[in-house]
Amino acid sequence: MTSLPSALPPSEDDAARHHSAHGIGPTVSPDTFKALFRGHPGGVAVITAEGEHGPVALTASSVSSVSVDPPLMIFSISSLSSATPTISAAESIVVHLLDADDVDLARLGATSGVDRFADTSTWSRLATGEPVYHGVRAWARCAVVSRMDAGDSTVIAAQAVQASIGRHVEPGDHGNALVYHNRSWHRLGEHSRFE
Repeated sequence: MTSLPSALPPSEDDAARHHSAHGIGPTVSPDTFKALFRGHPGGVAVITAEGEHGPVALTASSVSSVSVDPPLMIFSISSLSSATPTISAAESIVVHLLDADDVDLARLGATSGVDRFADTSTWSRLATGEPVYHGVRAWARCAVVSRMDAGDSTVIAAQAVQASIGRHVEPGDHGNALVYHNRSWHRLGEHSRFE
């Protein structure tokens, strides 16, 4: 019988942290929590919305499918992003699901202080008004159905109401997938497959 690895010993910082919210008691430090997820890769998406002052976009690695009937996804957005107030308030958004061919868009959405819509040849508005980037692997226009404050982020649940797939991924194929892992972009391929 194999034994499971024991939990990491708490750091002094962890031992000193206490939160009384919900009676949880001591919690791990932000640095320890980041270290937990540093080795946990995530798929990459860019989320767009139309706001009072124009379109906004941000890159997220937290998008997950939670239901196929109805077609629901969730993601979280940090309060630190300038796009968060607009996306949090939007009734509809576009979630662009990226592959490695879209890494430049992923980088653009993750860069602070730039106009993510300066190149008007790369995007347009749907008939319903939401901004959509051209040529991505896939996108879904979604109706926002739920919002929840979660620490320094907002968790959003959205239902897909329209979709476009530019590059299909066949069952079992790696599909040139783009993942974010340990602060860098990675392409999945045959070399990374376990049989």
